[in-house]
Amino acid sequence: MIYQRSSALFAEAKKYIPGGVNSPVRAFKAVGGDPIFVKKAKGAYLFDEDGNKLIDYIASWGPLILGHAYEPVIKAVVEKAQNGTSFGMPTEIETELAKLAISMVPNMDKIRFVNSGTEACMSAVRLARGYTGKDKIIKFAGCYHGHSDSFLIQAGSGAVTFGSPNSPGVTQGTAKDTLLAAYNDLAGVKELVQANKGELAAIIIEPIAGNMGCIVPTDEFIKGLREICTQENILLIFDEVMTGFRLGKGGAQEVLNIKADIVTYGKVIGGGLPVGAFAARTEIMDYLAPDGPVYQAGTLSGNPLAMSAGLAMLTELNNAPEVFKSLAEKTAYLHKGIGKVLTEKNVPHQINRFGSMISVHFTDEPVVDFASSAKGDNDTFKKYFHGLLERGIYLPPSAFESYFLNDALSYEDLDATINALKEIDL
Repeated sequence: MIYQRSSALFAEAKKYIPGGVNSPVRAFKAVGGDPIFVKKAKGAYLFDEDGNKLIDYIASWGPLILGHAYEPVIKAVVEKAQNGTSFGMPTEIETELAKLAISMVPNMDKIRFVNSGTEACMSAVRLARGYTGKDKIIKFAGCYHGHSDSFLIQAGSGAVTFGSPNSPGVTQGTAKDTLLAAYNDLAGVKELVQANKGELAAIIIEPIAGNMGCIVPTDEFIKGLREICTQENILLIFDEVMTGFRLGKGGAQEVLNIKADIVTYGKVIGGGLPVGAFAARTEIMDYLAPDGPVYQAGTLSGNPLAMSAGLAMLTELNNAPEVFKSLAEKTAYLHKGIGKVLTEKNVPHQINRFGSMISVHFTDEPVVDFASSAKGDNDTFKKYFHGLLERGIYLPPSAFESYFLNDALSYEDLDATINALKEIDL
């Protein structure tokens, strides 16, 4: 395939936009080469500025669960836009979406809409600190909760060692209140909790991780987190920006049968438009302004276009829950096909999958956390990524990202992907 126009557009973008992109992973730094510039998309396919058609396995990083330009969503947005794009005032559709979302997820009474997953997670942590009166939080290496200062922290050297920033611009003062644990390591969490007893406001986690590839928690680990939080009066925050309304109507809380105290949402809940949200029980949410002392605000929060897209999307999912089974079956089919080809090629690999999330890791060892994910052979991943791209398959341009399937993908698309992999020399 030829990508001359994409390369020219990237060169032009770099003159005016840092790195030529508005979100770093888009720049292809992890895989090399120039990023693809998209012109339009429909169903399971992307159409780039060079006229190439690509089978899409990122679905805008998750929200387009029913495919690109899904007609009920597009229709809802267009109709709403004709009445104005933003008011900075309450609208009825905010309540409609809130009511529907709360009806679909377990254990949540109230929800507040924001404009991104980053904002949702930042606000959830602030709410947890305000509600508990405690400052420290635990996060997990490899879990991404947006680019708020509290989350850009790397590990210290033990249970009582403060975290340190891994991005310039994050202060040591901010870092000291964020403690880092390893995913699926319950003993490590217990050690941190004991070393900081009575000081922890929250533990925040991606219940199914998607930012170190797809990582699935063990039953012991995820249930143990719930028990620890209950025993120590710590709030358990599920970051369901990726998993909410994708793994099932009730998200990870439903499929894992674990009740979180606060849940953050994004992606699917906006139908592809910029949106985020966080939800909790009434007694927690009532700590938010204007009812309570914890301040959070946003001029474009509850934007009518985003609300209309989200309402259309969630209505479709609520009325046709069989889509989650369909997506899981397609993902399992892809898993089986890719695994068979890589085994026949004698390529060391691990494939992680949960529902419609999946990732391929080029390593002999099981991938259960960030450290094991980082052991993957990135040179092989580059060959894999570019080999499929040359054959019209678009994967996440990073070995540390989950794929997100959409239900517009046909089994012919899946077979085309599997057969393309057969042609690649790894």
